[in-house]
Amino acid sequence: MTLYFTNEHEWLRVDGDTAVVGITQHAADELGELVFVETRPAGTQVKAGEAVAVVESVKAASDIYAPVDGEIVEGNAALADNPAVVSTDPQGEGWIVKFRLSNPAQLDGLMDAAAYAAFVG
Repeated sequence: MTLYFTNEHEWLRVDGDTAVVGITQHAADELGELVFVETRPAGTQVKAGEAVAVVESVKAASDIYAPVDGEIVEGNAALADNPAVVSTDPQGEGWIVKFRLSNPAQLDGLMDAAAYAAFVG
């Protein structure tokens, strides 16, 4: 599995033609405790930059964007009952959506962990 990051503070863990997407610890810290997460339904085709979910915290509501083109396979159903897990474990149990990649070549435009660390400074 390979981990990628976006300048919108999402991470993407790729395994073959499937990817799991969530927000980074940096984004989770900025948002604070999440109180609501809503994902787009399975089967939805998305293009890079389109919203795949909305997260709401006590501070703000934010869209979560598709880092690359694909089809949503699954939203993290556990977040309906416990959205705060995104705040406490954003790169583990707090994943947001799983999707099937349509154009794996788009991964070349994303950051690796070292580049993301430099990006957030």
